[in-house]
Amino acid sequence: MASTPPAPRRTFPEALRSRSDEQLVALLMQRPDLATPSPSTLRSLAARATSRTSLDRAVARLDALELQVLDSVLVLGDQPSAPAAPRAPVTIDRLLTALATEPADAPLVRAAVAHLLEGALLWDRGTSDSSDPSAATDLAVAPGLSEVLGPYPAGLGPADPSSPLDHAPSGPSPVDAATALEALLTDAPPGARSILDALTWGPPVGVAPRADPVGREATTWLLRHRLLLASDERHVVLPREVALALRGGRTHASTAAHPPQPDAPHFAEDTITAEAARAAQDVVRLVAHLLALWQASPPSVLRAGGLGVRDLRRLATTLEVDEPTAAFVAELALATGLVVDDGEDPPSFTVTLAGEDWLDLPLASRWAALAAAWAASGRTPWTIGSRDERGTLRAALEPDLSRPWVPRLRFDLLSALADRPGQALGPADLLEVLRWGSPRATPPAQAVKGLVREAALLGVTGVGALAPTGRALLLPVPDGAVSAPETALVHALESVLPPEVDELLVQGDLTGIVPGRPSGALERLLEDAADVESRGAAITVRFTPESLTRAFDAGRSAEDLLTELAAHSRTPLPQPLDYLVRDTARRHGRLRVGTASSYVRAEDPALLTGLVEDPALRHLALFRVAPTVLAALVPAATLQAALRDRGLASMVEGPDGRVVRTERVRSTVRSRVGGRRPLDTATRGRSAVGPGTAARDGAALDTTARRERYAELVPRLRAADDAALAAPPASASREAAPPVPRGTTEPPAALGLLRDAIDAGDHVVLETIDPTGQPTRRRVKPLVLEGGRLRALDPARDAELTVAVHRIAGVFTDVPAPTVVQDDTSDVAPTDASAGAPND
Repeated sequence: MASTPPAPRRTFPEALRSRSDEQLVALLMQRPDLATPSPSTLRSLAARATSRTSLDRAVARLDALELQVLDSVLVLGDQPSAPAAPRAPVTIDRLLTALATEPADAPLVRAAVAHLLEGALLWDRGTSDSSDPSAATDLAVAPGLSEVLGPYPAGLGPADPSSPLDHAPSGPSPVDAATALEALLTDAPPGARSILDALTWGPPVGVAPRADPVGREATTWLLRHRLLLASDERHVVLPREVALALRGGRTHASTAAHPPQPDAPHFAEDTITAEAARAAQDVVRLVAHLLALWQASPPSVLRAGGLGVRDLRRLATTLEVDEPTAAFVAELALATGLVVDDGEDPPSFTVTLAGEDWLDLPLASRWAALAAAWAASGRTPWTIGSRDERGTLRAALEPDLSRPWVPRLRFDLLSALADRPGQALGPADLLEVLRWGSPRATPPAQAVKGLVREAALLGVTGVGALAPTGRALLLPVPDGAVSAPETALVHALESVLPPEVDELLVQGDLTGIVPGRPSGALERLLEDAADVESRGAAITVRFTPESLTRAFDAGRSAEDLLTELAAHSRTPLPQPLDYLVRDTARRHGRLRVGTASSYVRAEDPALLTGLVEDPALRHLALFRVAPTVLAALVPAATLQAALRDRGLASMVEGPDGRVVRTERVRSTVRSRVGGRRPLDTATRGRSAVGPGTAARDGAALDTTARRERYAELVPRLRAADDAALAAPPASASREAAPPVPRGTTEPPAALGLLRDAIDAGDHVVLETIDPTGQPTRRRVKPLVLEGGRLRALDPARDAELTVAVHRIAGVFTDVPAPTVVQDDTSDVAPTDASAGAPND
């Protein structure tokens, strides 16, 4: 009696096609790389979803619980069963048991399964398309995911088809397997149990002992009874069946349902806000000081780009901070667009118009601009001073300090602090939390330490805990923006700043005390006229001849300065300060310094008459410095040419009065091809994504725009897929011809078909290109696809073959041979079983 063929199994592309439009949009929202560039059909989307690159990117964003779920589903789905019995389906109940999940954590596991189903990292082999994990009848990992998860999922070794524990019809139950194992270990030599215990929870690979006779005897006995397998001459591996029996059928010792809770100190909110406010004021002051310094003396740019070591040390000395802090201040000014590489020859870092406007803003607005730029910046100031892979010292402000993953890491750090309000987490504590959040993409410890320090310097945190200013950076990103709104940042800082004071307590020893945070006018006055001696709850300043000279250099007179100081002082100004101001003003300006690029002199003053007033020479900016000397703001060659055009013959002389030979002036521009390039002022130090939703999803577009785009894309993919699946009817003249295998020659789709065949255990027709460039087709059963190679079984030769992926020209579904009915008038021979898949 003929047996009933088994029902065909649903494939991953079929499961993806059966999803609703809303579910497909949710998939693209979770994995936006699948839609960039837009796929042509849903089958192409399925192939892209199972590609190694996309799977690596998706798995890197999973937390520890979701990775445990994937490992467990993979292990439970790979458990061997007897050939005559159906494979035991992987249900949510089996999964909860394998994970040793506590009843209180079961909703978290179900939520993780739902998230993985939505992202197509898990799929249901059954007919259910619901996003509810409880409705899934047979869970499975996406094709190709086993390669990404590694050779030892959940710390378990490979399955052993000849295991002595696999005696049940549909795979051993945990109780039966444990009983069988204990019966085998009854006669085991000493040390055998210890070896198994050491490998139980992974890693399952160990080194076979050589010198220890007891260990060598125990290992030999375990190998003889197939409780261990030899992976090579020196290493042994614990089979999966034995490990599961030792674990009691569990894949994990416990469920990693909750992130770690570090034991860190707690601080009051007042302490946190006070520390954050102080740091915010300091960083604004340091950036303003940097702009004033570089306005007066712009530092030069290195040939390879960046700020020189001497200039960085000079900046640190002037700001009275250490070099790492000075480097962060310079990087912050660069990211905000306050300074820029001017690209001139020679180049220098100059203050931009935006920097000059920034100086006129209120304190909170200035800080908000800095914080918004920092949140979206991909710069890595903590690497300054280290050496790159070529051994070159990394310089501050150099173009190669940007990394695209920095905004996401910064957001993850702030989110971890936001989940623990009032708790001061150190870099080690945050690294532990981040390891749980993304075990497959653990950030460098140096980056975590650097970002924690930057957050403290910027006033985002206070005493290590997240401040209200930091919580403002976690607000949702508006449509079209790359960072949190600056208005929210302004309000956040204003809520923690102490009130302004406009009073100055002037004392007879030429010092003054500001009892609080100075107002903007008082702060500008003291910056010009006094030196700060100490900062804290109050600011102590001292008036010196040098500090008063700065005020006079800024354009103030003695009367103006005394009037401004008296307006801010509670008491009349002390007589010593009045004397010091007037005496310094009397001595100020006796010598005058100006700028001139060239000059013209003559022994007869009459020759120079009318040159200054001549409108035709206005572009020379001539001015008289003596009856026989005129100065100009243009080079000497330009001045000489203009005078000759006016009919005045002249010669160019050097500093010693000797005549200098002049040549035709050439205008040259230094080529930048292959050399240093100036940083782009529009995108300097900024990442394509911000710290909000866009950074989490890894997309540059905002959430609303992406959802609308995907909602338009999905119907087009479904229509294209339906059109591709609608095969044209065969013509009557070709009814006797064998059916043509259907497949694809597109590399992503071909790899997807191979993964589906591996998952289902089906045969395919593989078209490859031989070394001579000729196509060859053969019917094979794919076994493993990894490392850029396909290992498959050729049933016609009863041998395995390995094919490089780049030699695969196409993959086609296996078509059975057609049934041919012979009669007296037909001379058609019966078709061989391999028809439809010829080996050219």
